[in-house]
Amino acid sequence: MATEQPKSKFNFYLLRRVMAQAKPYQGVLIASAIMAIVLAPLGTLRPWLVQVMVDEHIFKLDIKGLGTMALIFLVSLLFHAFLQYVFQYATSWLGQCVVRDLRVGIFQHITSLRLRYFDRTPVGNSITRTISDMETINTVFSQGVITMIADILTLVFVLGIMFYTSWKLTLACLLTLPFLMATSYFFQKNVKRSFQDVRTQVARMNSFLQERITGMRIVQIFNAEQQEGAKFREVNRDYTKANLDSVFYYAVFYAVVEIIAAATLGLMIWWGARGVIADEVTMGSLVAFPIYLNMLFNPIRTLADRFNTLQMGLVAADRVFALLDDPENLEQNGSFKPDKLQGEVDFDRVWFAYNEEDFVLKDVSFHINPGETLAIVGATGSGKSTIINILNRFYDIQKGAIKVDGVDIREYDLFALRRRVALVLQDVFLFAGTVLENITLRDDTITREQVINAAKMIGAHAFIERLPGGYDYQVMERGATLSMGQRQLISFVRALVFEPDILILDEATSSIDPESESVIQFAIETMIAKRTSIIIAHRLSTIRHADNILVLHKGEVQEYGPHEELLRNENGHYKQLYEMQFLQVGVLEE
Repeated sequence: MATEQPKSKFNFYLLRRVMAQAKPYQGVLIASAIMAIVLAPLGTLRPWLVQVMVDEHIFKLDIKGLGTMALIFLVSLLFHAFLQYVFQYATSWLGQCVVRDLRVGIFQHITSLRLRYFDRTPVGNSITRTISDMETINTVFSQGVITMIADILTLVFVLGIMFYTSWKLTLACLLTLPFLMATSYFFQKNVKRSFQDVRTQVARMNSFLQERITGMRIVQIFNAEQQEGAKFREVNRDYTKANLDSVFYYAVFYAVVEIIAAATLGLMIWWGARGVIADEVTMGSLVAFPIYLNMLFNPIRTLADRFNTLQMGLVAADRVFALLDDPENLEQNGSFKPDKLQGEVDFDRVWFAYNEEDFVLKDVSFHINPGETLAIVGATGSGKSTIINILNRFYDIQKGAIKVDGVDIREYDLFALRRRVALVLQDVFLFAGTVLENITLRDDTITREQVINAAKMIGAHAFIERLPGGYDYQVMERGATLSMGQRQLISFVRALVFEPDILILDEATSSIDPESESVIQFAIETMIAKRTSIIIAHRLSTIRHADNILVLHKGEVQEYGPHEELLRNENGHYKQLYEMQFLQVGVLEE
């Protein structure tokens, strides 16, 4: 991957890889390169025309010839301007197309990453990769390689015609070139480092803002605005400092270049005037040389800037490719794609740890027959939700085996497996969009009639119809305008409309008020009928009718069996949980 390449001052491997992204648009790339070649000699034509106009027409009082040369000068100027416009537009268009394709690719890649990546990576970092870094990669095309080729060719042609016109004047102009090259080297080296600091601070600021805005409710509840404001000022100060460091190097570079250019111009005029007096240099050459000098210094000045821009683009590309190339983050996909599952689930001596060391599940085994309902109970941190995560292959286990219908889940195609398994979480996430879009997740194969039928089946249709616009009601981000019970019912419809063969409910009623609980309990009973179901709940009243109950404690199976059987165990962990919960509300049943 990109970050594993041998370290050098300039990463040609990375440059080749970035340029390879333009392969679908190689016609535009080739055309841009050709225009760069044409622009170089065309740019040097104008000062040569000025020299001819002075020496051959002005001093010889040839007004007619001067008019003809002025017309040629105007035509060459307009043609050069038009070609320059086309060149700049083409290179910018090429960069934007490459960035568009890369951005789609990295978004699709991010959606295929293991959840472990999101556990340890701030959301702001992924946003920076997808937006800010992509825009920087664009400069590799719009202001980088091709424009650098154009600048280098311009330098070659300008130097060639300068030596042809007057080698003495040219050597006088080149006396200051070593100072300019040293300045450019110092500039690009330091600005590259400052740009890396800027990118780091951008990612840090994005992460900070995303986290605080998402958790704004907690910030305000605990009156932490001042503390968070102080932290933001620190992050913002570091970001500003990184940018000011970059600005400082730019300011110093351009000031020094202007001084060198002015000194070169003065030296050229002094030497050229002596040449004119000695009849060694023509007046036309002396008039044209300042133009040549400007054409010489501009590419040198911009080359340093463009090389720095190219380095910036490669730094951003390295960050993007590092994400794309990391094999540890990619979900390993199988090839088994069943159209339907029977719903048999088997955990065989499963061990799992999120960090590869501290095992959350230890030697867990259980079996669910097709159509049965398994309830999982246990204290917080016992590993209940972890079972859901590994069954859906959000994480892969370290030891043991998990089978669905007798097939190891690692052999399933992830899309095919997750398509047949529906998961309803305690914390319901709704996107900004209509109720219908949140239920179908913009799957065009699901019709409005299917959604309405599913909503009626679990008793959600009535409340959806009462919303302004019904199924076309615009849900705010994260469902902020809906109650917890309403969001939960929408998540049930979402799960049911995909007609899953295995249904998982992760503490789906833990945050629901008693009034909504009866409606949701009916929805749950409707959904689990005739399909394999796994229910995780703190409220034991919601799981008494499960076929079997799995009791977890610190990642280990404590008990397993039907509700009545577990209650007969006087010293059992489940009986203790049951009595504690129901004695508190005075509804302990026989």
